Amino acid sequence: MNSSKSPGLAGFGVLKNSTCHTEKKISVFFSIIFMTAGILSNSLAIVILMKAYQRFRQKSKASFLLLASGLVVTDLFGHLINGAIAVFVYASDKDWIRFNQSNILCSVFGICMVFFGLCPLFLGSVMAVERCIGVTKPIFHSTKMTSRHVKMMLTMVCLFAVLIALLPILRFRAYQIQASRTWCFYKTEHVEDWEDRFYLLLFSCLGFLALAISFLCNAVTGITLLRVKFKSQQRQGRSHHFEMIIQLLAIMCVSCICWSPFLVTMARIGINEGGSKETCETILFSLRMATWNQILDPWVYILLRKAVLKNLYKITSGCCGVHVINLHMWELSSIKNSLKVAAISESPGSSRQINLQPLSSMGQ
Repeated sequence: MNSSKSPGLAGFGVLKNSTCHTEKKISVFFSIIFMTAGILSNSLAIVILMKAYQRFRQKSKASFLLLASGLVVTDLFGHLINGAIAVFVYASDKDWIRFNQSNILCSVFGICMVFFGLCPLFLGSVMAVERCIGVTKPIFHSTKMTSRHVKMMLTMVCLFAVLIALLPILRFRAYQIQASRTWCFYKTEHVEDWEDRFYLLLFSCLGFLALAISFLCNAVTGITLLRVKFKSQQRQGRSHHFEMIIQLLAIMCVSCICWSPFLVTMARIGINEGGSKETCETILFSLRMATWNQILDPWVYILLRKAVLKNLYKITSGCCGVHVINLHMWELSSIKNSLKVAAISESPGSSRQINLQPLSSMGQ
């Protein structure tokens, strides 16, 4: 057990020297709640996506549905696999020495933690780029963003996340059992080797890069939709603009709030050359915050739809005593029609008569 070079006993030194003590009942409760909530919400999102794909087979919507499906499927398997391993660890009283002699379970757990952590962030940034292209360059989007291209992007994103997760294994650097003895990840205690710091910083930098791309693309998309809304004198398409803006704000807020603590914590551990000062309670709290992002993803991307926003608008207006008027603006929220509005309003050589005809035809 004292041999730190043995790959089968990697991380067992943490078990002996760890000063982190977590209450078992509370930890098991959190794991079961997170796992159940994630499975239920993502399963419901998958059902809604399947029905939406069968009902709307528009080309402009196909790429979004495929990317959203990849996101919720990834989140679902993340909760299933990571949650099942975590519950098994708790059920075994966190006795890693008994059931992890060859370090296989810890390696699988660490690979899954990295993969299912980075892959949703990457997919979120790809979805943001796809929406930005669809709104700002609708003609390019309709001709180049085919289902085959979207499937290729999904495959490349997954392969890249797998490569990052397998990088320590390929470098013969085993994943470590963390101080709480409940999960495996990169080495986070007494990090002095440059390679251990590199993995932590790589994970943090890739996560922050994905969030930055999502934030930038969503901001451009929101500004473009607002410009189209204010330029247009007609009321058609406003429901889709409002729906998209609300979704973009929710996506940015949820992703940044949930992932920033964990990414910042990993970055601070990687930068601190003299050893980390982060406590295992801080790391566990940031990890649970990141887990909430995978629970809230389907609700933000799929379930925050026009019907929900319409009902919330009615309830809020009724509570505030404001008379609800012009609700017919919610009736048409087709992505195809919205892209037509964006394309026509951004055309430099189009006349006012050409702009008014498509707008009036969409209201019919």
